[in-house]
Amino acid sequence: MSASKLKSAMIVGILALLVGCGSSEKDRPIGAVVAISVPLGLPPVPIPADNVPTAETIALGRKLFYDVRLSNDNTQSCASCHDSKLGFSDGRRLSIGVHGLAGVRNAPTLLNAAYLPLQFWDGRAASLEMQTALPIQDHREMDVSPARLLFRLNTDATYRAMCEKAFGSRLLDMVEVEKSISAFERTLLSGDSPFDRFYFGGDKSALTAAQIRGLLIFQDPGRGNCAVCHSIRKNDALFTDGKFHNLGIGVGDDESLTDNGRFGQTGTASDTGTFLTPTLRNVALTAPYMHDGSEKTLEAVMDYYAGHGNSNPYLDPEMTKIHLSAQDKSDLVEFMKGLTGAMPQQAGPPTKE
Repeated sequence: MSASKLKSAMIVGILALLVGCGSSEKDRPIGAVVAISVPLGLPPVPIPADNVPTAETIALGRKLFYDVRLSNDNTQSCASCHDSKLGFSDGRRLSIGVHGLAGVRNAPTLLNAAYLPLQFWDGRAASLEMQTALPIQDHREMDVSPARLLFRLNTDATYRAMCEKAFGSRLLDMVEVEKSISAFERTLLSGDSPFDRFYFGGDKSALTAAQIRGLLIFQDPGRGNCAVCHSIRKNDALFTDGKFHNLGIGVGDDESLTDNGRFGQTGTASDTGTFLTPTLRNVALTAPYMHDGSEKTLEAVMDYYAGHGNSNPYLDPEMTKIHLSAQDKSDLVEFMKGLTGAMPQQAGPPTKE
């Protein structure tokens, strides 16, 4: 056997052991902890004890995030569905994965996803680390086995060197891949929007007159009733309650649902057709809307809510009839445009800087 084939065979053997590795002390970052700067309007970022951010893990995660080798056919990276130029969404009704396969749901933004208690529209991941792991093996998304992925990464000298700096190990395992990408994703924060400067910063000129009217409608339970799910707190605003609601999206003429949402994870009847409340931050950048991408514009979303949604046995009780004039709808849309915040720094492809 040639030296190169022997080396490859040895790596394959080692990787077979790494694939099944759970989190351990060796998977903990070894560098100095860095503080994640939080923009105006956002709370401190929740950080898991076993994945504190370091410059090395964030850099490794950023490189992995933009690497198409994370997909079976070398066409898809994490950034394919979470494009930094599109508010870390993809602008499609349904995302496209390997071999041109269409997904079943719209790609939500990753901006501020670090704050969500559960990830994905149906909450099937309890952490960013789990959220990172699932698309890699999903047959409609990236469809690559852990063994194949680790072989690709660990035969790259740059990845081996970055892994050693980040974790003190010479070869990446899947836990380290997941931790690194999620460490990078925790830096994808966006705040300091015109709304934040107005509401939290005291700059009363930061919003237009139409946006201020829209904010009042947004908060008024008898008018827009938006803040009941897209919450604003005293010192910060995530514009999501982190909960799951049935809005009547995807309901057929017989009141059947095309997607059962959270029910598929819990089996609880009341979860039928419920989906995670998306953040409204940067919402002007992330069309189309809803879990199925069925609403093309913010104006269409306003019309949908004003129409009380589609009737079905599990419709959320907060989907009450609201009475909005054409001016009210316009003001609400203008307000939501005021939620477009500053984009995170050093978040684009690392080779482009």
